[in-house]
Amino acid sequence: MMSLRPVFGHHDLRSRLAAAARSGRLPASLLLTGPRGVGKQRLALWLAQRLLCENANARQETEPCGQCQHCRYSSKLQHPDLHWFFPHEKRKESDPSAEDVRADLADIIEERVKADGLWAASSGMHGLYVSTVRALVQSASLRPAMAPRAVFVVGDAERMVQQDGSDAAANAFLKLLEEPPPGTTLILTSSEPGALLPTIRSRVVTVRVAPLSAVDVSAFLQDEAVVRQLGETDESRTDLLAKAAGAPGRLLEDNATADAFSAARQLLDAALAPQTPEGHATRAQVAARQGVSKARGAFSDTLDALTVLLHEHVRHTVNAGSEREARRVATAVSVLEMSKSRTQQNITPMLLTAVLLDELSALLAQ
Repeated sequence: MMSLRPVFGHHDLRSRLAAAARSGRLPASLLLTGPRGVGKQRLALWLAQRLLCENANARQETEPCGQCQHCRYSSKLQHPDLHWFFPHEKRKESDPSAEDVRADLADIIEERVKADGLWAASSGMHGLYVSTVRALVQSASLRPAMAPRAVFVVGDAERMVQQDGSDAAANAFLKLLEEPPPGTTLILTSSEPGALLPTIRSRVVTVRVAPLSAVDVSAFLQDEAVVRQLGETDESRTDLLAKAAGAPGRLLEDNATADAFSAARQLLDAALAPQTPEGHATRAQVAARQGVSKARGAFSDTLDALTVLLHEHVRHTVNAGSEREARRVATAVSVLEMSKSRTQQNITPMLLTAVLLDELSALLAQ
């Protein structure tokens, strides 16, 4: 049975998390944030294995021992007390059971392990639906099956989808974050923490996951499974390091993800076009290209990619010392999040884009 790839980098952060676990100071509800592709979910799974390891604390070690039964099961994602929830395709039935949701996730996890733990990002068709939240809450109410504790990893937590009748599940999840059962740790991850509900952010301790060093990205590129995944490429090691920008997961993105970022850059360029007749015409042309169907899927991927680009724009303006512009861009992120929520409604991408570009242009265009 194959295991996950090792964790690359994050040495100081891993040491701090392990020290907090040894001393009993690790918060029961954590949120790992950082750029997409930096390895947040893999780090969360590492921390889960570290918490479940029966030897690490006794030996005062940072890393899980890798030899005990808990470690062997965790490394293959077969531990009954390590629960991993992440965005996935919605089932056809309107209200699937918790058992069906867990079975779907188990199948996807098995596929990810077989792929050496190198998985593609969730698509715009995937979400953390109310049935998934219910399954998570129900699992957290059960006693651990094998270890003295249980660990829940929730990847891409900003993809929680609001649905009719979801209030009970949402409230139960918030209560779980605020008061987890004894011996339960919840680790959320997000590349877009600003898209999380404030009620979630207020109940977790946020930990920033920084980009990897060039040395760590180089080690990732030399991993045999990564080499197989990337295949033959004409790009030099220097080019790949620059493309990764400290987040090597970006190098594994599929064509759909690349297309989403290309489309998002077109939207951003249109929003930044000047408030002139030519600029208005550009925005109208870009909106018309979005079509009149399928607001979910590829169009949602484009909006997710645009969120990433706007967050990068915020960081750039802050580093440049332009606080006023940074505030405008931050407001633009909020406007975009409202548009993303409308993709759940019966609104065409063309109309949604036209309204969105007008709103973004008012904030961003000079």
